Amino acid sequence: MGADTDEELVRRIGAGDPAAVQAIVARKLPRILALAARMLGDAAEAEDVAQETFMRIWRHASGWRQERARFDTWVHRVALNLCYDRLRKRREWTTDELPEVADEAPLPDALPGDEERRVQDALQRIAPRQREAIVLVYYQELSNSEAADAMQVSVDALESLLARGRRSLQGLLVGDDGND
Repeated sequence: MGADTDEELVRRIGAGDPAAVQAIVARKLPRILALAARMLGDAAEAEDVAQETFMRIWRHASGWRQERARFDTWVHRVALNLCYDRLRKRREWTTDELPEVADEAPLPDALPGDEERRVQDALQRIAPRQREAIVLVYYQELSNSEAADAMQVSVDALESLLARGRRSLQGLLVGDDGND
């Protein structure tokens, strides 16, 4: 395993250095926010996840060991676990009234700039593990090996999730959700 570029900052955070905390937040916040926003589809929840992720970094930095996982992999795993906690809570939330179902057909006057929104909506509709794999590899730009480590799966399993996720997205984006 190569040198971890975050190792010195994490050691300083573990020793209580506030400047190191600021540096790690500046370094990691954009990626953690992007990860959480893509996993949850909600910017406010993504901010909450990012905040909790950095609180955990601050509290647990002294216990992180490079030989177990790269710091970036560990941070992604923490953020993903927090996202899954929120997704589970969404499923557990019930109501007496059925929610109003929105018409998901694209508007006739949809502009090309709406394409990113369509992709984000489709991402929210695929299986969570497929979404996680796609977000880590294509949006977070982790290597397959790093993404597999963060997901705690083999590289082969990750590649299978990626293939299924791409097929699911393609089906949703062209209007065929795979039901023949």
